[in-house]
Amino acid sequence: MSSKQDRAIVVSALKHAAPYIRLYKGKVFVIKAGGEIFADIEKSRALIEQVGILHQVGIRVVLIHGGGPQSTKLAAALGLDTTFIDGRRVTDGESLDVATMVLNGQINTRILATCRDLQIPAVGISGVDAGLIRAHRRPPVERDGQSTVDYGFVGDIDSVDADILRKQLDNGLMPVVSPLSCDESGTILNINADTVAAAIAAELDAEKLILATGAAGILEDVNDPNSLISYIDRAALQKLRDSGSLADGMLPKAAAIDAAISNGVQRVHIISSRLPDSILLEVFTNEGTGTLVVNDIGGLTPAEQSTGS
Repeated sequence: MSSKQDRAIVVSALKHAAPYIRLYKGKVFVIKAGGEIFADIEKSRALIEQVGILHQVGIRVVLIHGGGPQSTKLAAALGLDTTFIDGRRVTDGESLDVATMVLNGQINTRILATCRDLQIPAVGISGVDAGLIRAHRRPPVERDGQSTVDYGFVGDIDSVDADILRKQLDNGLMPVVSPLSCDESGTILNINADTVAAAIAAELDAEKLILATGAAGILEDVNDPNSLISYIDRAALQKLRDSGSLADGMLPKAAAIDAAISNGVQRVHIISSRLPDSILLEVFTNEGTGTLVVNDIGGLTPAEQSTGS
C-alpha cells in the first residue's frame, strides 16, 4: 500500500471518529476487563493502549479489572481447591489471601506499569482505599430451596463513594480499580468485578459501562457462537436468564448489567477482549462488535438499531 493510501485511510478514520469524540469528550466511561486478558502481556498492552486513547481524547475513564484465572492458577499451585457456584467464586480464608495477592499485588501493579510505559497517568486503587466501596460479608444463601451456600469472604456492596474517583478524574488521572473491599471492622472481602463495575458506573452517572470479556457478547444459544445478539433490552435479558440460556460466567454479568441499567446507566456494552481494537470499534464506529444492552430498545437511535451497537 502506498504512503498516499495510508494517509487517506488515516484521514478518513479521523473524520469518522470526530463526531464520537465530540459526543463523548468529558463523559465518564467505566470499563471492566476480565482477568484472562491480563494473563497475556501483549493482549494486555493492546487493551490498555485502547483505554489510553479514550483517555487522551478527553473521555474520563475508570478501569476495573478482574483476576479470576490468575487466582485459580495460583490457588492450584498452592494446592488449594477453587469452587464456583452459579458463576461466582467461593472465597475461604486461604483463597482470600490468594485473591489479595493476585488482584492488588500482581494485576493492578502490572496494569499501572504498562500505563507508565504508555504515558497514561493512572493510579491504582481498591475498594478498601478511603472507603471507596463499603460492603458487608454475604450471609449464607439458600439455593434451589434445598441447600444453603456460604460464599465465605465474599462481599455485597452497601455503597460506593464516587467522589473519591471524581477527584482523581478531575485531576486528569485514570483510576485502575481492584475489586477488593472490606467491611466496617476491616475484614477484607472479595467482590465480583462485574458487580463493582456496575455499582461504580451507576454512582458516577457513566455514559457507558463496557464489559470486556472472553466472550464475543451475549449469545442466543450458548452452544452457537454465531448466535450473537447485537442489541437487547432488560426484559429480554431476563428471559434469557430464566430460560437457562446464559452460561455460568455470564450469570453474574447479567445481574451486574441489570443493576447498572436499573440505576441509570444508559448503555452497557459486552465485547470480546480477544478481538483486536474491540473497545475502539465499539466506541468510535456505528457497527460495534458485541452486544449492546439498554433499558428499552425503543430508545435506540436508528443507527444503533440497524447496526447493533
